[in-house]
Amino acid sequence: MSSQNELLSKAEDIADQILRHSKHVLPHIARLCLISTFLEDGIRMWFQWNEQRDYIDSTWGVGYFLSSIFVLLNLVGQIGGCVMVLSRKQVPIACGLLIGIIALQTVAYSILWDAKFLMRNLSLAGGIILLLAESRVEGKSLFAGVPTLGDNSPKNYMQLGGRILLVLMFMSLLRFEFSPLQMIQNIVGSALMVCVAVGFKTKLSALVLVIWLTCLNFYFNAWWNIPEYRPMRDFLKYDFFQTLSVIGGLLLVVALGPGGVSLDEHKKKW
Repeated sequence: MSSQNELLSKAEDIADQILRHSKHVLPHIARLCLISTFLEDGIRMWFQWNEQRDYIDSTWGVGYFLSSIFVLLNLVGQIGGCVMVLSRKQVPIACGLLIGIIALQTVAYSILWDAKFLMRNLSLAGGIILLLAESRVEGKSLFAGVPTLGDNSPKNYMQLGGRILLVLMFMSLLRFEFSPLQMIQNIVGSALMVCVAVGFKTKLSALVLVIWLTCLNFYFNAWWNIPEYRPMRDFLKYDFFQTLSVIGGLLLVVALGPGGVSLDEHKKKW
């Protein structure tokens, strides 16, 4: 038991050193990764305008005009939201736009009935909630006029909700196969997901998930290796950037910590 604690302590020291050397650039990298899927999808709407419009028209039968409006909303909403996030101008409005786009696409592309893609969209929404929490000014109590212990601010609860949604990405990666390697991945991945969700050893757990998810993303979603004429290229490209956005959300957790509603924070009071 003592050897495990010593190993964990060394891992935390390494993580702290990484954070100290990257604290000035990490939030910027996190935001860039987080908005990457919206930026890529907004550009896709421009270059695939006719295909996207025709898909919506044939699926929902709403006609040429409303289908074009759908594509325009996605293009302007996503590109505009990304610009505001990167420039740090009107970030709450940008977050509202991007969450609205997630909700719109979830319905329009029938993602509600696909558990894997629904979990990924919810995970993406969790990253946006964390971004909104980062931009929120501290000091407003959840219940105006009621004395609190300091951990009831909306920002802290937004961080909790964002963390819980963020780890749903890893549930879509779990495979119930009886190979030893897959079982180890499932067990370790599940343990790390729980740690991030409840805020225990949060920065270390989130950093390990960032490394793990980055390796999986570049290995399984290498869209640049697929010829342009194959539909699989677009599918892998979409999956790659969506996963990159979740990595951005995890990097925000690494950079900013879990917030007040977490085991790490409560341990400080013990």
